[in-house]
Amino acid sequence: MAYNEKLVNRVREAITHLPKVKETKMAKGALFMVNEKVCISVGDDELMLRIDPLLHEELVETKNCRTMKMKDKEYKGYIMVSEGDIKNKKEFDYWINLALEFNKKAKASPKKKKPIEKATAKKVKKIK
Repeated sequence: MAYNEKLVNRVREAITHLPKVKETKMAKGALFMVNEKVCISVGDDELMLRIDPLLHEELVETKNCRTMKMKDKEYKGYIMVSEGDIKNKKEFDYWINLALEFNKKAKASPKKKKPIEKATAKKVKKIK
């Protein structure tokens, strides 16, 4: 798994005091869910942070961060911050707190419904 274990440990330490934190391993890193919502992800050498979309443009223009991109699509409200651009604990805490503050008001993704099994679907059709 290609991710920065040192950076993952820093994030763990920064959010360990929170009551509802879930860490999930992913192919390219570790994802931290807070209150059942995407909050922070750690990859090779950078953080992905879910932030207030209203702050997005200002942060990208004035801070050392960039918009998250997947498959050529940009995601407003998700930014990437390189570990090399985090000079000290104060800067690290700034980014983590930015994500945690938005997490308080962010909406959780809707729960995925389990697909109806084919056998059950057939039974429903027969009943009608």
